[in-house]
Order: sequence, then C-alpha cells, then structure tokens
Amino acid sequence: MTPTTSPEDSAMYRKMAWRIMPLLLTAYVVAFLDRINIGYAQLQMKETLVFSDAVYALGAGIFFIGYLLFEVPSNLMLERIGVRKTLLRIMVCWGIVAMAMMFVQTPTQFYVLRFLLGAFEAGFTPGVLLYLTFWYPPARRAGMIGIFLLGAIIASLIAGPLSGAIMKFFDGLNGWHGWQWLFLVQGLPAPLLGLLAWHVLLDRPEQATWLSAAEKNRLRQQLDAEKESANKASHRSLGDLLRDARFWALALVYVVMVAGTYAMAFWIPTLIRSWGVSDLMDIGLYATLPQVAAVIAVVLLGRSSDRRQERRWHFTCGALFAVLGLAVIALGQGQLAISITGLCLAVAGIASVTPVFFALLSEYLPGASVAVGIALVSSIGNLGGAIIPSLTSAINTATGGTTYSLYLLMMLYLLAILIIALAARRPAPLLQSA
Repeated sequence: MTPTTSPEDSAMYRKMAWRIMPLLLTAYVVAFLDRINIGYAQLQMKETLVFSDAVYALGAGIFFIGYLLFEVPSNLMLERIGVRKTLLRIMVCWGIVAMAMMFVQTPTQFYVLRFLLGAFEAGFTPGVLLYLTFWYPPARRAGMIGIFLLGAIIASLIAGPLSGAIMKFFDGLNGWHGWQWLFLVQGLPAPLLGLLAWHVLLDRPEQATWLSAAEKNRLRQQLDAEKESANKASHRSLGDLLRDARFWALALVYVVMVAGTYAMAFWIPTLIRSWGVSDLMDIGLYATLPQVAAVIAVVLLGRSSDRRQERRWHFTCGALFAVLGLAVIALGQGQLAISITGLCLAVAGIASVTPVFFALLSEYLPGASVAVGIALVSSIGNLGGAIIPSLTSAINTATGGTTYSLYLLMMLYLLAILIIALAARRPAPLLQSA
C-alpha cells in the first residue's frame, strides 16, 4: 500500500489529528511523568526515608506487575465500552494513586501504591494504540503513533527541570517535603484530563460531526483496504494468535524495548550525578538534552517509515543508534561531554523504534486479534520494565559501576535487531503468519 497524498486526504487527516492527538499526547505526558518521577523523587526521599536502592528498584519494577495483570482485560473492555469511558476510569484512578504516593512512609506502602499505579494505568497505552487503528490506516499510523509516544519524551524532557524545581523550591512548604509536593503536583492533572477525555473524544469516526459524509466514506474505504492486506496473519481465534511463533517473537522484542526505555528513564538522574553533576537543577537541565534528540529521531524515523511503508530496516537503524550510544557511554568513563553525547544517541535510538514497532505490529495483526494482540504484547513487554531495575541494580552493586549494565542493554538491542530481521524478513513487505 502506498500512502494517500491527495490534498483532500491531507486536509482530512490534519483535521483528525488536531481533534484527537493533543489530548492523547498530553495524557501520555502525565502518565509517563507519574511512572518515572520516582527516579527524581528518590534523590530526596533517601534523606527522609530509610529506603535502600534495592527498595526503590523493586518498587519501580512492581509497577509493571500491576500493568501486566490488567492490560489485556482493559483493552477488551475498551472494545466494548469505548475510549471515553475507558480513559475516564483509568485516569481518575491512577491520578488518585499517584497523589497518594506523597504519604508513603514504609517500603510496604511504597510497594502497594506502585502496584496499584500500574494496575489502574494498565490499558492506557495499548488502549490508545488500539484506538488509533480505528482512525488511521497503515500509511498514516507510524506517524500518529510517534506523535502519541512523543509524550514519553516530552515527559522525560520536562521531568528533570520540573521535578528538580518542585523538590528544591517547595521543600518545607506546609510542612511537607519536596518529594511529597512532587507526587501531588504531578499526579493532579490525570483525573482532570480523564474528565476532559470524556467530553472531547469520540469512540469511532462515524460519530464525528466534524467530518463530512464524503470524508467518512473515504476514511472507511482506506481503513477497509487494510483488512485485505496480504501481509496480515490469518488468526481466526485467540488460539491461532497464541500459536503464532512470530507474534511471540515480536512480544520478546518489546520486552527488550521496554527494558531499555525504563532502564534509561530510571538511570538518567543517577548517571548524570555520577558524571560529577551534583545540583538537582543542573541534573534536570542536563537530562533534557537526550530528550530533545529523541523528539527529532522519533519524528524523522516515523515519517520516513510511513513514507516508504517499510518497518524492518527503520527499526534496525534506530536500534543501532541505541547500541552506539550505549557503547559511547560505557567507553566515555564518566567524561561529561562524551557521556552526554552517548546518552543523546542512546535515548534517541531507544525512543525512535517504538512507533515503528507498533506500526509493524498493528499491520500484522488482523482485526479479530488486534485488540488482544496489542494488549498482550504490551503486557508481556512490561516484564522488561519489571525486571530491569532490580537486575541492573544488582549488576551495578556487584561490579561497582554501570558499565556491565550498559553492555547488557547493548546485547539486548542487538538481539532485538536479529529477531526483527528474521520475523519481518522478505518476501512479504512486513510480516506473514508463521
């Protein structure tokens, strides 16, 4: 399939993007902030709570256990009740739990709230990815997925300065520590955005009064054309999906991707501090540089992948940038300029492959299994986020540094490249059923 480029189509998709994407993007910014702000909060929490690095690592990983258990049911529910009700439920509940983190005093409380945060937020990201398949055909999908996933990069971009400023300037206000204000301020927007989603979003294009009848018909034709693609798997049931070896290969790739994403998200403040930067505000400012590189990489790689309707080599290109960046960090031996350069390359590569991957996945899965397939891959992938904090913490403790953890991530991304090369190999343009 070649991308549609008529002026009418371009105008229609611009209209859709402005109606849908700003709210989804903002919601993902808030979601990702609530996931990763523990990386910044723990820099100050260690001064008031007697938590070891292992406690923080386990708490960071427990989030993904809750996510794993509830993602598939949430996506199946979204198909039945629609995105409006789903996002309202998800965002109000996770916002309450995110704010409740300010009252943590014991490791058990920390673990319980991190688990609940993952359980309540489960379904948000795979739900939005499923929702985008209702509105965008493959020729437009990687670009839109990329815009949505920019939320993680924007969150990482602002997390440093915002978290550093809150902890520095709010510390002691109303008798609360800066880290308590951090959880309150960054958790509050989620319920408000959930209410806004209820009023603003539509479940299907057919409900959009701002699309003309001709636009709806043209969009439906383009969406229906996807169903006839020869590149799709031939799943007729859940059993067919679960017996598809290539589906499980893609799930393994996503485990690696999530491990890399969250390893870097949780490491960045600690890495920058280890390179001789001590001030919280300076750490936050340095942490913005790799996110700027990631924004550029996501936009360019996603557009190129859509324009050429090619996924495998685009994924490989982004993953190789990640490997190169990790190698530069490992070999930089703490020299600030070299290490920051490597960090920019690594984060740009890690971020840029995600929209390409999900475009590939959504094009492979037939309509009968797309909801459960996206949710199941996302759920399984979150095992990477559950395991990597504790694993790298143990490696760093045993070796006295981060070098071997960086080597581990490099090996994982090389493995992902190999799997994609085999699972997405020609002659099919994307994938064929195993």
